[in-house]
Amino acid sequence: MFELFVAMLKEEWRVHSTMFGSLSFALFPVMIFGIAFMGAFLIPLMRTTLPAGNLTLIIHANYLMLGIMVGGFGLLGNEVMSRRFGQASFLSYSARSLPLSDRFIFTNFVIKDTVYYFFLWVFPFGFGYILASPFTGVSLARALLLLLTLTLSFLFGLCGVFFLSTVYARSRTVLWLVLLALGTGWGGFAAMTGMNPALFFPPMLLNSAFSWTNLLVSCAVLVILFAVAIVLFNPESVGSEKNYKDAFAPLMNRFSFLPHPPLAAKDTIDLYRSGSMIGQTIFSFLLPLAVIWFFLSLLGPFFPPHGLLFIFAITTGVVASTMYTWVTMFDSFGPYACLPVAVSTLITSKLTTFAVLQVIPAAFIAVVALLSGEAAYLVPAVVLGCSVSFYAVGVMAWLCGLSPNVLVYDVKVLFVYLVLVGIVLMVFTTAAFANPYYALSAVILVIPTWLLVQKAKTRWDAVDPAGF
Repeated sequence: MFELFVAMLKEEWRVHSTMFGSLSFALFPVMIFGIAFMGAFLIPLMRTTLPAGNLTLIIHANYLMLGIMVGGFGLLGNEVMSRRFGQASFLSYSARSLPLSDRFIFTNFVIKDTVYYFFLWVFPFGFGYILASPFTGVSLARALLLLLTLTLSFLFGLCGVFFLSTVYARSRTVLWLVLLALGTGWGGFAAMTGMNPALFFPPMLLNSAFSWTNLLVSCAVLVILFAVAIVLFNPESVGSEKNYKDAFAPLMNRFSFLPHPPLAAKDTIDLYRSGSMIGQTIFSFLLPLAVIWFFLSLLGPFFPPHGLLFIFAITTGVVASTMYTWVTMFDSFGPYACLPVAVSTLITSKLTTFAVLQVIPAAFIAVVALLSGEAAYLVPAVVLGCSVSFYAVGVMAWLCGLSPNVLVYDVKVLFVYLVLVGIVLMVFTTAAFANPYYALSAVILVIPTWLLVQKAKTRWDAVDPAGF
């Protein structure tokens, strides 16, 4: 098992280092380290407006969400066992040629991805804080505890969603029953105690009052979730066959009002037949935002009136922009190279499908506004969320073309993305806090979005198709 695990790690490194260059990819965790190291010196300034406990809460929530975004392994099924990037076959495909079971290979794959993302995202952040601790007056024990609890936050998100996604792959009905039970339990607890269940998130409890008992219980829960998910995982047989009715022609007729109806129809079929349209909506959109809402609700007293709704709308917009990765995950440009189709045409098609999918976040923000008693600000919140989403995807298309899932790990790409999107988020968050209706001014983002999309088409049309 260890030999296969090491080989998979090497394989993952070679894929990314080949794409970006070894130095560029190696600098990615260095950037995360630098952000944490420099950010540690700003904590005294942040505490003047945000108590230390709430700052810790935000950091743990971010790493919980990272785990949630990474952990949908159960949705990948046969895709993991056959291919990860384009048509390339890797070690995850070796069940066809070696006497290794699908479950054995998949277990190694999940452990490999967990370790890989830990050293890519979690450890650099914790290590940066640890090295800064002698200069900021934080004890080494406290800094090490933060690394431990951030790791647990990441693992809770990853193992929790891995478990839920394998349940989903087995039975959607059972998944909804599990989610209903969890929602009922959380709601009942909040009603009976008057406390937000997010306060009892195990890593946060450990961070505020460490005990070996709590640590062992947390680890036991993670092991159980992971083990049950592995047992439930059942990839489709490689030789299985599914038959579908012809959906291409009917969908193409329905999408006749869109640019490039055939490509829009293909994207829709890809999303539907892969299960991504429902699965990704649950595990890459609804669950992360539900977690964010739980933690943001604790910070409501530190925001201006109605500020919580607009923070949530902006966050929803950022998460919704990742829907572009849903519609680009099935395609590389290679198969189209022999057709009279330009890269810019594919980008236009993917962005069109993305635009249609924005009905989901718009409806979600509207529901949150209604349920939170902020119906008066429903329109500004929806406008702000959708404007941020379209702007962020414009930046993504310009920087990454048809490969946002991969190029995000190029340190130069991520840095530019964070700067361009971060400035916009800061400006419009300030505007919405000053006056809720100032959020309507976010429609001005249509101008830079349009310019970025045009630049994306020009830029990626000029790239050698062989590089896709």
